[in-house]
Amino acid sequence: MSCENTTAQALKDSGHRLTPQRLMILSAVRHTNGHVTAAQIIQEVREGYPYIDASTVYRTLGVLKKMRLVSETNMGSGESVYEWIDQSRHHHLICKSCGGVTLLEDRYVASVGADVMTDHGFQADLDHFAIFGLCASCVED
Repeated sequence: MSCENTTAQALKDSGHRLTPQRLMILSAVRHTNGHVTAAQIIQEVREGYPYIDASTVYRTLGVLKKMRLVSETNMGSGESVYEWIDQSRHHHLICKSCGGVTLLEDRYVASVGADVMTDHGFQADLDHFAIFGLCASCVED
C-alpha cells in the first residue's frame, strides 16, 4: 500500500471524507522535504486546483495535526510552518546568530513532558518545537 493510500485510509477511518482537495493538500505536505508554510501549500495545490480556498487548506492542516500526521511550529520567522511527521516527534535547535537548524531527537525532551505532568498536572504539547540559542560555531566566535 502506498504512503498516500495508507494516509487516505487513516483519514477515512477517522471519519473524514477524501476529497480531491484534501488529497492534494496531503500530497503537498507529505512530499515536501522539511518545513512548508500554509501559503506555500496553497500555491502548490492551486497549480493543480486553482479554485481551492485557503480556509480548506487550513482546515485540512488542522485535521492532519489532530491525527498527529502533521506538526505546526514557529521556527522564528513569525509564520507557522508545517511538517509531515507521521506520528513521530522531533524538535529543532535554531541558532539566533547564523540561522542554522539542528534536529533534536525526542529523547531529549520526553522526560520534560513527564516531569511537567507529575509536578504540575499539566499535559504539555511537546510534539514539535524549536529551541533558540547559539550553535557551537557561533559560541566559539
